Formats: sequence, structure tokens, C-alpha cells
Amino acid sequence: MSSTYSPLRKFPGNPLGWLGIPIMDRYIVSELLAPFLFCVGAFSSIGVAIGVLFDLSRKIADAGLPPTIALQVLLLKLPYFISFSFPISLLIAFLFVYDQLSGNSELIALRSCGVSIWRLVVPALALSLLITGITFVFNEAVVPAANRQATQTLDRALKGREARFRERNIIYQEFGRQQLPSGETERGLSRIFYAREFDGRQMKGLTILDFSQVGLNQIVMAETAVWNADQKTWDFFNGTIYVVDQSGSYRNILKFDQQQLQLPRAPLDIARATTDPIEMNMADIRKYLDTVGETSNQREVTRLRLRLHQKVSFPFICPVFGLVGAALGIRSQRTSRRAIRFLIGLLIILFYFLFTQICDTLYLLEILSAPVAAWLPNITILAAGIALLIRHSR
Repeated sequence: MSSTYSPLRKFPGNPLGWLGIPIMDRYIVSELLAPFLFCVGAFSSIGVAIGVLFDLSRKIADAGLPPTIALQVLLLKLPYFISFSFPISLLIAFLFVYDQLSGNSELIALRSCGVSIWRLVVPALALSLLITGITFVFNEAVVPAANRQATQTLDRALKGREARFRERNIIYQEFGRQQLPSGETERGLSRIFYAREFDGRQMKGLTILDFSQVGLNQIVMAETAVWNADQKTWDFFNGTIYVVDQSGSYRNILKFDQQQLQLPRAPLDIARATTDPIEMNMADIRKYLDTVGETSNQREVTRLRLRLHQKVSFPFICPVFGLVGAALGIRSQRTSRRAIRFLIGLLIILFYFLFTQICDTLYLLEILSAPVAAWLPNITILAAGIALLIRHSR
């Protein structure tokens, strides 16, 4: 660093100066910001072009999607790719900046003044933690809502309806405490709700198996049913109720044109809820898991439980990538090949996403728990970054 250089002179009225941040930290952070923002723009554009633009182009040509709607969907998809670009940009930008500082002998000058390698990466870590918070809030408040809006906009344009919902085979299982012949109670299956079709308003082809009463089972079959929001019940139409005793004989058969039954609203929530994690924030996933409970679709529930942990672990890859980028950029006397270090940086990014997929698979195979599968990629790369810094500090 030149002896006549002054960051305060470069940034008159710098607000960071009010916070008492040391000049060295302000200088490094100011050098990091511009490359980081450039990388966010570049990687977001690449992601949108690969992930959305080609698909929308096909829909414009093959399905007649209006270009204005395509542009609207493109903009709504942009936040999703911006959130992915944050950690990638941190690694590449920090690698570039620390490499430049090292190449200009500024890091050597600072180290000759007694500044350690660990102290030099503190500004990068501080900025990375700030980006971590921004990524978390962005992923919770902006990305799911934008993705849902993009899906609804595309559905309205291509299918002429407002929103997606499950059209067939809605299944809901309800569990509760049941009394045994001995008088004791245990948790068990109390009801099974099945609807063959759903048109967005009413269920069709319904069968309800009710095991909630001791010594008596009830089977309800109906042509249609709708949720009565005023009375918090289900209105069944054109059906039959079969009451079966413990011996398996029909005790009573009741035909009805309309019948109200006190059943939970959960089947309607299941039919209308999205289960795509990119359209759900943590509150949506928790609400869905509470509603679905122990349904038969355990694979979907299992997948969402992992996504819940990953929505916390993903933002924290930002300081990990920031640390690795800085560690790669700090040039040692023995390794000065810039291209190789950039290639290593790209391979680390690729390794992270591949290793995340491997951990997903190991979790679905019940080899890893959900917290371990979500955090293991972060911990592995963090260990590599710390090892690099230890090597440089010797």
C-alpha cells in the first residue's frame, strides 16, 4: 500500500468512518464491494439465461406465450437466481481482490507491520456475515413470493386458471388418542380422508373411513363435498353412511342428500398448498408439516423437513465462501499461479452443489439426519478454508 494513499481521501464523508472502523478494514471492504456487485449481476444474468430464458423462449414459440408475460415471469424469477449468486460472488470477488492486494505487495506491507493473515480476512468475514443476513431475509421475504407469483402468472397465461392445486387423489390421515378394550389409550389412526378429484372448489368421489369411536367403525361415501367456511364443517352431498360394528357386520346404513360432518379443514389445505420448496418460506413449510402431519406421503414430508434445515444452512455458506475466497487470493510465495487459484475456486463452488445433492440422497436413504445433511457441505468447505489459512500463516 502506498504511504501517501488515504482511503478517507478516496471516500470523503465515508459513513463507515463514523463507526470507528479501522482504516485498513475500510480500505479492504471498499475494494471488495465493487467486484462483489459486479459478480452478483453477472452470475444472476447467467443463471436467468440458462434456467429461465431458454424455457420461456420455447413457450413463446410453441405455446403462444405473450412476450410481455414472458418478461414479467423473467423478472419474477430473477430474485431466485440473485440469492444463489450471493455466495458464489463472494468467493470469486474476494479471491480476485485479495489476489490483487497480494500482487501489489499491499498484503506483504501489512504483514511486515505485524498484521497477521487471520486479521487480514476479518473484513472479508464481516462483509460475508452482512451478506448472510441479507441472503436469509431475501430468501424468506422475496424469493418464495416472487416464485409463486411467477408460477401463477404462467398458469394464467398458458392454462387459463388462477393457481395450481392438486387435481386428483387427495389423501389425509388423522391420528389421535384411541381407547383400547383394556381401558388404556394409545395414539393411532383415527380417520382416513380420500377424494378422487378436486376442481379448486369441491371434492369429488369421496370415501372417509372413521375409526375414532370405540367398537364402531364408520364409512362415508359421497359424490361431492365442499368446505363450509361459516360453520367450519364439511358439507357432503349424495352419499351413504355405513356403520360397522366390531364383528364386521353393518349395523346401520343411512343414505343422504346433504350431510354435515365435523372433519378438519386439513384436506382442503393439502389440496391447495404448494409443496415446491422454492415457493415456500420457513413459515410455509412449518405450517404445511403441521397440517399434513403423518400423512401417507412420507417422502414429501421427509423432503420438506430437509429443506427447512437447508433454508438456514444455505445463507451461512456466504461466510464460508468468503473465507475460502480470501484464503485462495492471499498469495503465498510458493503458489503464484492466478489461473489455477480461480480454477480451484470454481471447482469448490461445483463441489459444494454436488456434495449438497449427495447429502440430499444420503438423507433420503436415512443414512444422514436432516441437520447433518444440511450442514455437512458448509462444514467441509469451512475446514478446507481454515486449512488454507493455516498453511499461508506459517
